[in-house]
Amino acid sequence: MAKIKTLFVCSNCGVNSPKWIGKCPSCEEWNTYQEEIIEKSSARTPFNTLKSEKNKSIPIPLVDVQKGNLLRMPSGDGELDRVLGGGIVKGALVLLGGQPGIGKSTLLLQLATQSSYKVLYVSGEESEEQIKMRADRIGITNKDCIIYTETSVPVLLKEAENQEPQLIIIDSIQTLRLPDLDSSPGSITQVRACTNEIMKFAKTMQIPVFIIGHINKEGAIAGPKLLEHMVDTVLLFEGDQNYAYRIIRTQKNRFGSTDELAIYEMKSDGLREVPNPSEILLSQSEELLSGSTVAATMEGRRTMLIEIQALVSTAVYGTPQRSVTGYDLRRLHMLLAVLEKRVGFPIGQYDVFLNIAGGLKVVDPATDLAIVCSLISSMQDISISREIAFAGEVGLSGEIRAVRGVDLRITEAARLGFSKIYIPKANAKGMDQNRFDIEIVGISKIEILFNDLFG
Repeated sequence: MAKIKTLFVCSNCGVNSPKWIGKCPSCEEWNTYQEEIIEKSSARTPFNTLKSEKNKSIPIPLVDVQKGNLLRMPSGDGELDRVLGGGIVKGALVLLGGQPGIGKSTLLLQLATQSSYKVLYVSGEESEEQIKMRADRIGITNKDCIIYTETSVPVLLKEAENQEPQLIIIDSIQTLRLPDLDSSPGSITQVRACTNEIMKFAKTMQIPVFIIGHINKEGAIAGPKLLEHMVDTVLLFEGDQNYAYRIIRTQKNRFGSTDELAIYEMKSDGLREVPNPSEILLSQSEELLSGSTVAATMEGRRTMLIEIQALVSTAVYGTPQRSVTGYDLRRLHMLLAVLEKRVGFPIGQYDVFLNIAGGLKVVDPATDLAIVCSLISSMQDISISREIAFAGEVGLSGEIRAVRGVDLRITEAARLGFSKIYIPKANAKGMDQNRFDIEIVGISKIEILFNDLFG
């Protein structure tokens, strides 16, 4: 019987070792080494699916490199084009990750069935009948969408050479395998080797490839961290199962910005683009309620107005509660400390609950001003006009610090009919307020804002 060769591979960074190690010497993570079967001692069949080396690279001086525009293919989905940097780049390898049931397969099947390109949709998880049922629900307009259920990488790449598609979609990378490797599909060795073969195919044939990747319980894409380094673009699909809205964030993009955000609404007939999220994220209620404010926030170059809801009530138990949804709990603790120290509110004796309406997760520090105002409004039980918006970062000494893109925030607030917006005084200096159809108030400290709003 032939002897089997095994190695221990770090699931985080991909470094291997002949024996198990508790702490990885490369990434310094604990308990990440897993045993993988590499190959048998018998001779291994050479693997090469590419029939041509017409694009073989040659050394060239940097000064002689000619700059040119990237060849991009519009996907027909404005939100997807936004996070990709303006369209699909030929030869690009795009990794899409997300929780189970979030809509990854639906999004890419929607791209395959409703685009104008010849698409090869490779599925290792579903049968043709299952894919057909979902496609009928979405609506099929692309007659050049080819469904192929295969898990062997050499076979599917050979078929891709024969079909010559303009776009390839693989669902998912954890189901693919190389027959020459004895590891099971989804293992670190298989995922790394399969991605490497697909990457060589995409670059040589100049065919863009979308790969769906599973995520682990920590929310990171499953497999070695090397997988994210190999691909050109990493997109993360986020969303709460209790809300209809889904968000795609760009974690890595070699062909565009990593600050972009795409928003979709999950409906019975698939995912619908949300080109104007402010109108759906703001409450349509006419009744004034305490603890509710509107923040002008930015994700990349996209400006959104979102509703901040706060509830401050007397603590029933000995230790006050702090609960947040869609916001950083540690930053909320900092804002509560600033309110107590600089404004004099004994907020440490109260329970505090904070919610970002619509199921969004906000990291923009410019929402600090709206959060502080919502906390004061709830504590004093005084409502704030729904025609007022806020944008500003709060410092530890209670000062209002300047934020980026203030012109875009003001323009969005004015477009949605707001009559006043509070911004940092540093941003308001030298600004021509006549350009905007909205009253702009520059604030330097929280105390001044409190006196101006609540008297």
